[in-house]
Amino acid sequence: MKKRAPVSTIMTSEIITLNTTDNLMKAEQLFRENKIRHIPVVSGEKIIGILSYTDLLRISFADSFNEDENTVDAVVYNMFTIEQVMAKNLVSVSSTTTIKDVAHILANNEFHALPVVDDWKLVGIVTTTDLINYLLDQF
Repeated sequence: MKKRAPVSTIMTSEIITLNTTDNLMKAEQLFRENKIRHIPVVSGEKIIGILSYTDLLRISFADSFNEDENTVDAVVYNMFTIEQVMAKNLVSVSSTTTIKDVAHILANNEFHALPVVDDWKLVGIVTTTDLINYLLDQF
């Protein structure tokens, strides 16, 4: 196992992003179509937040019995903006941060994704799944 490997070797660099002008229906569509659980929210190239699929689940009526799920989601999603739902107090890392350091950050916090930022520009995202896949490759 490479002890000083940079996170750039395992991060996703083709990033799907949202803007604050996008709506939560678009966010859900992106989550489902791309089979992802975290989407950075940007203003230009600068990251201003991150939206997780769990964030959407928290505001939806998951137990809406005898209701059309799509209708319920549309009503709820129109009640909130991305800025109201996204996480704003971000912890980020640079592309040269070691995978070990990233693992420590994720292990000691209650989130599962870190934006990778170089010179104030979003260049990638690394998740706990990326770390698990990296560890699996080592065996």
